[in-house]
Amino acid sequence: MASSNDRIDSLAATVAADLAHRGSSVAVAESLTGGLLANALARADGASKWFRGGVVAYAADVKHALLGVPDVAVVSRIAAEAMARQAAALLGSPIGLAVTGVGGPEPQDGVEVGTVWVAAFADHESHAWEHRFPGDPAEICSATCAAALSRLHEVLDAG
Repeated sequence: MASSNDRIDSLAATVAADLAHRGSSVAVAESLTGGLLANALARADGASKWFRGGVVAYAADVKHALLGVPDVAVVSRIAAEAMARQAAALLGSPIGLAVTGVGGPEPQDGVEVGTVWVAAFADHESHAWEHRFPGDPAEICSATCAAALSRLHEVLDAG
């Protein structure tokens, strides 16, 4: 059985192929994953051609100040979409990908552990999905990375 890292690497390779085919690039903004999403993309073949970089905005005030998240809950559709758009703008990419959520072990601002929002900004449109993942913080972070890469692939494949 493949490990979660193998699955993430496979999804990152798929996204890499999508971006190479488009001749495009991606930038990421992440919170609960603490850089895991950027790390997965940076490990994929040819990353220097299509990966612009990432912003790890773990604290709520950083999400508001740096990523333009309005005065809303930072674990929300609105926050995730703002993070994806601003990552793209800050890092000079037409495509942005963002994740925000509660990894645990305790709920945050009334939001249950395992609640995650993934957002993609591509072709001047925002897309967002809510996920609920079981497990400990490490498992939730791995599941979040896999979901984000899978969702980005869906958007790129449809575009």
